[in-house]
Amino acid sequence: MDGLIGVGLYTPAEAGRLLRIPAAKISRWLRGHEAGGKRYDPLWEPEVGLGDDRVFLGFRDLMEVRVADAFIKNGVSAIRVRAAIQLAREIIEQDHPLSTNRFMTAGREIFLQVIETDEDGNQRERLLNLFRRQYEFKGILEPILRSVDFGEDGSPRLWWPAGRRTNIVVDPSRAFGAPIDGETSVPTSVLAAAADGLGVAEAAHAYDVPVTAVRRAVDFEAGMEQRLAA
Repeated sequence: MDGLIGVGLYTPAEAGRLLRIPAAKISRWLRGHEAGGKRYDPLWEPEVGLGDDRVFLGFRDLMEVRVADAFIKNGVSAIRVRAAIQLAREIIEQDHPLSTNRFMTAGREIFLQVIETDEDGNQRERLLNLFRRQYEFKGILEPILRSVDFGEDGSPRLWWPAGRRTNIVVDPSRAFGAPIDGETSVPTSVLAAAADGLGVAEAAHAYDVPVTAVRRAVDFEAGMEQRLAA
């Protein structure tokens, strides 16, 4: 487990809960799948491998899934997202290029190169039009990247899954990337469970954290459960 410090560790179910994306879809993207007698390769290789057939995600995978999902929801096929990732690796020189802030400026040109022709050599104009104006491309990425802190090399370091004002953070260097209270670094799941069993005030006393930290954790965890039930 020492090798996972600073990397994060998530099952597809845990990632899906955080990202509001079905776990089966995440598994399919990272494992690959067969459909109509054809084999579709994974969109990329996960950064975490524990030596078995199970799929795990690291923090960079989590951030990459967010961007890939946004493009697919906006009409870009998974095949083209995969091709864009492969091309972006060469241009940006990152294994998980979609999750970098450098992709904001380089990505539009990458997608234009990828979608000018399909796999049979036929021209496809519809997707080309989607990114013809740069503000349309940024309109997809900016809401996603706004909640992420980046390092000097452009790679993501921290994610604020409910927005910065909530002070809930996902940091791969703490708690293996589980959501934590930004003020106290205690996992939100721990504080919320303690509040459920002890009450908010007693939970705050037990973990020596402010009552506001417990309330933030309770609200965040409840919000994730509501989104899953929706």
